[in-house]
Amino acid sequence: MLSTVDLERWPDLPYAAWKDSYDTLHLWTQIVGKIRLMREPWLNHSWHVPLYVTVRGLTTSPIPDGDRAFQIDFDFIDHLLWVRTSEGHFRQVMLAPKTVAEFYGEVTVALAELGLATPIFAQPSEIADGIRFEQDHVHASYDPDYATRFWRILLSTHEVFSRFRTGFLGKVSPVHFFWGGFDLAVTRFSGRRAPLHPGGIPRLSDTVTQEAYSHEVSSAGFWPGGGPIDYPAFYSYAYPAPDGYALAVVEPQQAFFSKELGEFLLPLDAVRHAGDPDATLMSFLQSSYEAAAVLGKWDRAALECSVGVPCRPRPL
Repeated sequence: MLSTVDLERWPDLPYAAWKDSYDTLHLWTQIVGKIRLMREPWLNHSWHVPLYVTVRGLTTSPIPDGDRAFQIDFDFIDHLLWVRTSEGHFRQVMLAPKTVAEFYGEVTVALAELGLATPIFAQPSEIADGIRFEQDHVHASYDPDYATRFWRILLSTHEVFSRFRTGFLGKVSPVHFFWGGFDLAVTRFSGRRAPLHPGGIPRLSDTVTQEAYSHEVSSAGFWPGGGPIDYPAFYSYAYPAPDGYALAVVEPQQAFFSKELGEFLLPLDAVRHAGDPDATLMSFLQSSYEAAAVLGKWDRAALECSVGVPCRPRPL
């Protein structure tokens, strides 16, 4: 049975309390994500590599394997990793305190037993000092309570992001979880080409980064913290950032522009403690997008529409 905190829509997720588990889980998701990366055809903006939020955790969604398919799921209720095939076969890996090397080995064996052996590039991505997976005996923490809290926040965020996504007629990404940065994101596009991105992300090819940012974007997401911020937060940024972007007024009042990160931030606690958390997050998404669209002179009349309502077609 889930604890009371697990059932909260927006549970507390103090960075310091689960940092070690967070670091380990981040690497576990990279192992699974890289399996999908090796088998999926390239899709613009690296949309072939993310994981997706489910009612129990995160999934790769179906991955092709000749005449069959397979899927890998993180279950943060029963704390299992499932590897399932379209033929009905499966293997499980326990989510419990163990090293990254152990987890990598167990996943490798599970795939091999199902005839799905998939060699991957075993160096972590977007982590400057990352240890190869098979050599990582440092990261070995897993707190199931905090893993569940993290997933609950992803699930709630996914709902708000998905509703925000409906208010745009132009190109917009799925709501997806990028295991490189360990963040849930949704991105809107102006339709115009962007200047070549300078790259420079640790352990990520500049070619990949430049393809991802080939066109102008306003992107928002949720990140559990790290580096310059020691708390979980929602973020929003524009590429390229238009003139005056950093000075734009973004709602709610707890939101601010981080010069260090070059993006707007809204601490998770500002959402958790709001009278209407979903509306508070939606105001951040909408106002930060408007800052990018207005200052960047996007064709808003052609790109925007009202937010979707169940069973009601979009009025023309």
